[in-house]
Amino acid sequence: MLSVGERFPNFNLTGVDGKNEMVDIDNTEIEGWAVYYFYPKDFTFICPTEIAEMDRLVDEDVSVFGFSGDNEFCKLNWKQSNELISDIRHPLIADCGLLLSESLGVVNWENGVCLRATFIVDENKVIQSTQVNALDTGRNVDEVIRTVNALRAGGLTGCAWQVGE
Repeated sequence: MLSVGERFPNFNLTGVDGKNEMVDIDNTEIEGWAVYYFYPKDFTFICPTEIAEMDRLVDEDVSVFGFSGDNEFCKLNWKQSNELISDIRHPLIADCGLLLSESLGVVNWENGVCLRATFIVDENKVIQSTQVNALDTGRNVDEVIRTVNALRAGGLTGCAWQVGE
């Protein structure tokens, strides 16, 4: 698995944006800090709870992108039919064939899906934090937000550090 200090791979993939429009996302065009998170499947129980919470990162002035192996048409249908994610502001991206997920080392091949992985990437496209959970365990977005802010603050930040300390 790619880890801290390594460069996040370039990609150009199709997804569905906050306006439910099909878009091509090329991460070489993304400026500033980004959070790339991966989830197993569309139309599941845990995934929309995480996706809705991950949307809070948009308020932290971070580019946010969610990925699964399902195609962009599946994502559009899911967003249109699930109240939890219908109004999210960040794109859900189709990693069909799991090529990006495989290059990152976050595929559970036994089930043919992405693991619940989160990558926090700085403005130079360098990974500053990684987290991977088992398929059945959702992530704590408050901790992702705290980690983004601690990394951007620079310097020493303790385990319970909060903005302003």
